[in-house]
Amino acid sequence: MISVDAAPGAFTSDPATTALVIIDMQRDFCEPGGFGETLGNDVSLLRSVIPPLQRVLATARSTGMTVIHTREGHVPDLSDCPPAKLNRGNPTLRIGDPGPKGRILVRGEYGHDIVDELAPLPGELVVDKPGKGSFHGTAFGPELEARGITSLIVAGVTTEVCVHTTVREANDRGYECLVLSDCTGSYFPEFHRVALEMIAAQGGIFGWVAPSSALLAALTTEAVA
Repeated sequence: MISVDAAPGAFTSDPATTALVIIDMQRDFCEPGGFGETLGNDVSLLRSVIPPLQRVLATARSTGMTVIHTREGHVPDLSDCPPAKLNRGNPTLRIGDPGPKGRILVRGEYGHDIVDELAPLPGELVVDKPGKGSFHGTAFGPELEARGITSLIVAGVTTEVCVHTTVREANDRGYECLVLSDCTGSYFPEFHRVALEMIAAQGGIFGWVAPSSALLAALTTEAVA
């Protein structure tokens, strides 16, 4: 068992039944010249999570922890993209349009894939999701059950959207979730701050929040015990 110094209190879990879930660290969201930047966002705010997340990912792999990556995107004919999502807002580029790194949020396109720094290894599960949450329209839930996973360590982007939706859904399904504060990010720093506060509020209404250093310390202690 590990015990992580977190808010609102210690997060305890068995690494054997814990998965590191890395949400949507995709080129279109995180790289200069990608879809996120075309919308006027500062992608450096998302890229700042890459170095600490690299350290967490390396440690999780070295301890044999289950690692799962997600990608938001749609099949090429957009049949899994509801009009309410496709037509919302007033962007210069919409889902499916040709973008700087291929068609926007379309599976198989260069921009849809995960950044090189966090690329999945062979055998690591990659969940392609059509929505914000990792459970909707995917095999994420059954895959967790098949692996005997009961706790999730959650990282990725963006904190207030896909990370939050996944954590809320996981909480409803009975999973214990730890969100890593410096391994999650948003284009809007205030949204990031408040989203993390919401997770740990009221005694951990959706889960726990901790910096990656606290998790790494707990995993290191477990490894030498």
